Amino acid sequence: MFQVRIHGRGGQGVVTGAEMLSIAAFLGGRHAQAFPSFGSERTGAPVVAFCRLDDHEIRLREPVMQPDALLIQDPTLLHQVDVFSGLKKDGFILINTTRTFEQLGLGEFASGFKPAHLLTVPATELAMKHVGRPVPNVPMLGAFAALGGLVTLDAVHAAIRRKFKGAVADGNVAAATEAYQIVTEQERQAEMQHA
Repeated sequence: MFQVRIHGRGGQGVVTGAEMLSIAAFLGGRHAQAFPSFGSERTGAPVVAFCRLDDHEIRLREPVMQPDALLIQDPTLLHQVDVFSGLKKDGFILINTTRTFEQLGLGEFASGFKPAHLLTVPATELAMKHVGRPVPNVPMLGAFAALGGLVTLDAVHAAIRRKFKGAVADGNVAAATEAYQIVTEQERQAEMQHA
């Protein structure tokens, strides 16, 4: 079972992102489960959602305490909330930012992880460019599709088209695709540097 925890703020589509990730996994032939952690639901408040992916039926219902991947939609949470709690040592970290892990003050923490598992994507900028709204959830899904092949980019596109229609769907598909390409290139460069 692969477990994902998504951190963001109210209004950034955290819960919708988890739901769309589970739909993409389902469309790819996997079992999937997505659910939010409800706390303060006001815009800007920290929000957490969870997603589990597996080849077998998922019976667990509790929050994801030991994620295999963290998707951090708002980098301002890095030093406000313990977003890294329980992360497995071979886990993936995907942060919505244009800055490096060092520039984010995470250089020492990140040294214990595989470089190809430490990824960033300018998801908010991609959302603005392609959709005209600063909602990073869909570009984060495109970026996630580049991690370990758990969901395909085609499945992400199909999940987007189930949720959105017309120009909004087209813009989100373009944002997810560009995010996928950015992360794929980062992984390739990390592999080359540590080959």
